[in-house]
Amino acid sequence: MPTNTLIINARIVNEGEVKPGSLYIENDIISDISHNPSPESYRNKADRIIDAQNSYLLPGIIDDQVHFREPGLTRKAEILTESRAAVAGGITSFMEMPNTNPPCTTIELLEAKFALASQKSSANYSFYMGASNDNLDEVAKINPGRVCGIKVFMGSSTGNMLVDNEQVLEGIFARAKTLVATHCEDEATIRSNMEKFKQLHGEDIQPIHHPMIRSHKACLLSSQKAAELAKKHNTRLHILHLSTADEVSLFDNQTSLENKRITGEVCVHHLWFTDEDYPAKGNFIKWNPAVKGKADRERLWEALLDGTLDVVATDHAPHLKEEKQNPYLSAPSGGPLVQHSLQIMADAVLSRKLPIHLLSQWMSHNPAICFQIKNRGYIRKGYYADLVILNPDKPYTVTPDNILYKCGWSPFENHTFKTTPTHTFVNGKLVWENGRLDESVRGMALEFDRKE
Repeated sequence: MPTNTLIINARIVNEGEVKPGSLYIENDIISDISHNPSPESYRNKADRIIDAQNSYLLPGIIDDQVHFREPGLTRKAEILTESRAAVAGGITSFMEMPNTNPPCTTIELLEAKFALASQKSSANYSFYMGASNDNLDEVAKINPGRVCGIKVFMGSSTGNMLVDNEQVLEGIFARAKTLVATHCEDEATIRSNMEKFKQLHGEDIQPIHHPMIRSHKACLLSSQKAAELAKKHNTRLHILHLSTADEVSLFDNQTSLENKRITGEVCVHHLWFTDEDYPAKGNFIKWNPAVKGKADRERLWEALLDGTLDVVATDHAPHLKEEKQNPYLSAPSGGPLVQHSLQIMADAVLSRKLPIHLLSQWMSHNPAICFQIKNRGYIRKGYYADLVILNPDKPYTVTPDNILYKCGWSPFENHTFKTTPTHTFVNGKLVWENGRLDESVRGMALEFDRKE
């Protein structure tokens, strides 16, 4: 297998700039970056030369929130299939959530996930330890140099993962040695709303009602509570998948990202869809938190642009198509997104006439800063060669034939994106090239530059 690769004639999208140039990879590391689009000095040394043909070369995408469903829910997805879909979309590193079966709430179960990924994952990986009402001692044992964070469901969830014990919440925020990531929706508000809609509609509640049941108030109350706990205990807090304009006020844009103690993530579906899409898409855009109104979407965009919010991710959460086709009350929330998230954001950035370097900022640089990931997230000498080439002039239509998710569907089916990821490198290895996957490539466990 080639070990040294020269990428020529690229437009390098990195650290707020887009510059023509080339890049030389030795084994798994970026060895040199040149502003010469085609340097002669490395041609004889390279085992492989890839001509980017003026396409964009970006640092690999880091997705800080995915559900790959293994162990226990592998009829929907598994690490093997979903990591392959991820690298096809330019995602080179992922952080996976603990609500599997059994829930990942012990060190033993956490280590089992790492072992699975070492055998199966095409991308780099880390896993969250899940918090519950009765595993505080286990949470306190995690290695902050290896584990991306502690996941707290401060809203409804499956199994034993809803943390609604006030004393336990205080303990998690007080004792956390690493970042705490929260799903924020107030359970009492959701239950009250659901009862009201059942009284009005019986069993005939529709997807259009979803954002009224999982309401603005439910999100804001829970996010406020998380922020208050973080401030009280000086905890490093990361609030996931923000969906409302109201929650933006909890964050600031005056502090540099490196020094923020409370950061915010927004997901691609909340930046793309609005409640006007429910009649056409139905349960296929049923997520928790719910997709809300156009004003919410536009406020989230404003907050990204002014630095109030920090990270763009997916919350990739596959379910079987037949499950999503159930009536609203029995249809699960969540949908598959990793294969197309870069294209979603590229389309949005281009249509809004925004600079392309924002893709690298929101999807690579900022996740690396937020989670203190070691030597990833940038195109820099000495960093791991996690890279994606994005062709801005190659349209791509999502069809059943090119969907790689195990569940076999996408909320973007039949949509034509303006761009196509043509090449993805994971630790210097070319794992995806023009629709072909190298099944032999395996990612590495992410390392975090934190102290115990």
